[in-house]
Amino acid sequence: MLELPPLSLYIHYPWCVKKCPYCDFNSHEKGDKDGYIEILLKDLDGDLKYIQNRKISSIFIGGGTPSLMSAKDLEKLFTGLAKKLVFVDDIEITLESNPASSEIKKFKDFRKIGINRLSIGVQSFDKKYLHFLGRSHNDNDAIKACNYALDAGFDNFNIDLMYGLKNQTIDECLKDIKQAISLEPTHISWYQLNIEPNTLFAKYPPKLPLDDDIFKMSENGIEFLEQNDFKHYEVSAFGKIPAKHNKNYWEFGDYIGIGAGAHGKITLLDKLNFIRTKKSKAPNNYLINPKKDIYDIDNIIFEFMLNALRLKNGFNLSLFEKRTNKCFKAIEGKLLKAQELDLIIRNDNIIKPSKKGFNFLNDLIQIFL
Repeated sequence: MLELPPLSLYIHYPWCVKKCPYCDFNSHEKGDKDGYIEILLKDLDGDLKYIQNRKISSIFIGGGTPSLMSAKDLEKLFTGLAKKLVFVDDIEITLESNPASSEIKKFKDFRKIGINRLSIGVQSFDKKYLHFLGRSHNDNDAIKACNYALDAGFDNFNIDLMYGLKNQTIDECLKDIKQAISLEPTHISWYQLNIEPNTLFAKYPPKLPLDDDIFKMSENGIEFLEQNDFKHYEVSAFGKIPAKHNKNYWEFGDYIGIGAGAHGKITLLDKLNFIRTKKSKAPNNYLINPKKDIYDIDNIIFEFMLNALRLKNGFNLSLFEKRTNKCFKAIEGKLLKAQELDLIIRNDNIIKPSKKGFNFLNDLIQIFL
């Protein structure tokens, strides 16, 4: 029986100080920011019908570099949100931050406004890798940003780290993780550098470590993080406190997306239908008209699996039925195939990727395409 899932809100802020060579997100170094907060709230008005009597369980402000926003603008945004939405009591509100733009005064103001979680884009604590990645901060900035977060009262914050960088060794990779852990985050997003289309690295590909060395980095890093009580609960996520917002994505919950290029995913209970929304991508166009494109989700089973199989502990078949309006028998044959290939483990109604399935996730997901 189809049920309405939890509802989150994603807000996109598309400007950065500098575009990184690996970044394929909708981010821009220049552009007119005047009036953006007002347009965000206008954009939200067009999506209020998707709430369907739900409270907002989490908010994530991503980019770009949202910490570039002034406290005044952020307060204006949340004053407007509070007039249109109802939040759950224990709502998680995350703001992405770049250490280069991190100031203790801002962090304290952000905390007062209601932000209760930061995601700090460190990527590495090594000067040469920060230079390679085109980051605008240095190693000291990264350490200061994390200390500022604690000083400002953030008892829940994430550090983004990358591995598999040009000429990086396993020891250097582990040194980054050790430095991150020493700064007392509650969550570490640790992910491999991938060369994405339409990036500077795609045009001028750097020479990355051999696949075997990258695999060893992954194995050693995962082991070290888990030894230090960072639970590996999703492919690239390790948390003492899991990220509520991202877990809602992976459990195929709903989310409204506002801002330039923002995406949303909505369950329409009255129509037994699922849609995705997408807003005008170019910031200048968005400021003129945050128009919304709507797409039906045709392959609901694949979409569910694409998300849920990223979770190390997998999912219950009852969740599959609630989120897709499909009987689990619709995937019985494909589950058997995945079991035969030793890609999943099935324990009663719990489906989760095996160690092999977790390491070869693309092969596992392709079974459901």
